[in-house]
Amino acid sequence: MLPVSPSVALRIIFWAVSALLIAGQSTRPEQAQQQKPSPAASATPTPDLRIDRPTSEPYTGALSIFEDPKRAEKLQIDRVMDLLGIRAGSSVADIGAGSGWFSVRAAQRVGPAGTVYAVDINDEYINHIKSRAEKEGFSNIRAVLGKEDDPVLAAGSVDSILVLKTYHEFSKPINMLLAMRKAMRKGALLGIIDKNGEGDDHGLDADKVIEEAERAGLVLVSQHDFVKPDNMDYFLIFRKTDAP
Repeated sequence: MLPVSPSVALRIIFWAVSALLIAGQSTRPEQAQQQKPSPAASATPTPDLRIDRPTSEPYTGALSIFEDPKRAEKLQIDRVMDLLGIRAGSSVADIGAGSGWFSVRAAQRVGPAGTVYAVDINDEYINHIKSRAEKEGFSNIRAVLGKEDDPVLAAGSVDSILVLKTYHEFSKPINMLLAMRKAMRKGALLGIIDKNGEGDDHGLDADKVIEEAERAGLVLVSQHDFVKPDNMDYFLIFRKTDAP
């Protein structure tokens, strides 16, 4: 073998290294393309939860409107709680709690072993409920600041839910129903009391409510009209199906 001079050896090493670098550059983009998943393959389909109907603006007025002395009699609120299975030790959610009118009555029914989640999206109303619960001695009321599409309740945390004169204000009703469904324990019931209307007139037809509830995996158990004396047209009771 002929001896190779140091300069020639260095040139051979340089050519070899350059060739390897060029080869590596030419293959890396192909490898990256193979390893990176396409957007279509990695994206998770999002259900279309939009609705094509108007809704009413949430009430922000004086809370005294909820405190009519004859309201409990007109709504037959004890009968409402009976039908929703609210009893001592129950865990109840009052969605759109406002002044806490129903929350207080539910808290009396469930007693110290039960819990009432008073949910509202209005900060002032939540503060009012907290103050009221403390003043009236209801340590079993938990005031919860909810969202327009989520009552912010833990999964499987409630036995009964009541949406009293609030459903027509839900701007994202399917999302809200799905979130409430998730919070319902096995056998839990959801009650909706409202009046017939077009959505933007502080009411929504019962048939529309039932249709939207079915989309969220809820089935109608019973329908009542004994709440009419309080200018409400219907009381709907739902339970959740096995799957939404």
